[in-house]
Amino acid sequence: MEDLTEVITSAEFHPSHCNTLAYSSSKGSIRLVDLRQSALCDTHSKLFEQHEAPGSRSFFTEIIASISDIKFSMDGRHILSRDYMTLKLWDVNMDSGPVATFQVHEYLRPKLCDLYENDSIFDKFECCQSGDGLRVATGSYSNIFRVFNCGAGGSEVTTLEATRNPTRRQIQNPARPARSLGSLTRVVRRGPENTGIDANGNSYDLSTKLLHLAWHPSENLIACAAANSLYMYYA
Repeated sequence: MEDLTEVITSAEFHPSHCNTLAYSSSKGSIRLVDLRQSALCDTHSKLFEQHEAPGSRSFFTEIIASISDIKFSMDGRHILSRDYMTLKLWDVNMDSGPVATFQVHEYLRPKLCDLYENDSIFDKFECCQSGDGLRVATGSYSNIFRVFNCGAGGSEVTTLEATRNPTRRQIQNPARPARSLGSLTRVVRRGPENTGIDANGNSYDLSTKLLHLAWHPSENLIACAAANSLYMYYA
């Protein structure tokens, strides 16, 4: 184990080509494998990774770059990946970099040292994409999940909480005001705040986290698990 420098963190088959497999690693890379070439996945046909800008590396760079989940889009043209801080959308035909990057909880970046000390930085969040490929979603802390518009020219983001008593208060995105996505606004975040609020107005509770969620392949329906409860959101 002392010599182990990289591990596989997630794997996913192509939705229509059973010979194509994608897997992610703890170093933030995604490899595409053609099983027709070999049943042993020690070589790859494509490599997707985003390199850090020179001089921007820190002790936490490799930790937060570790990919916790990947998903193919329904048409198989894109791969959605989740690392600790971001969602990234990759075009399988373009390995130079992601076509879109979505900041999930950027306000936690100044607190990486605290997150490392309490092991929260190693939390593994899942991601999902709508059947039409126009929206992506992932979880965060305080039992919230965020829905991003990845359509052409889209910049909308909606923050929702997995709770039985949602209110209509909207959390603001540090970069831009959060706007509603269709009728999903009926469960927009909400709820009592039992933690502090950072300089951007974001509240967070590291003891509650939404790690698992799934989008129905044809309906606008999201299922998410928080603690011992399963919540369904339909628009």
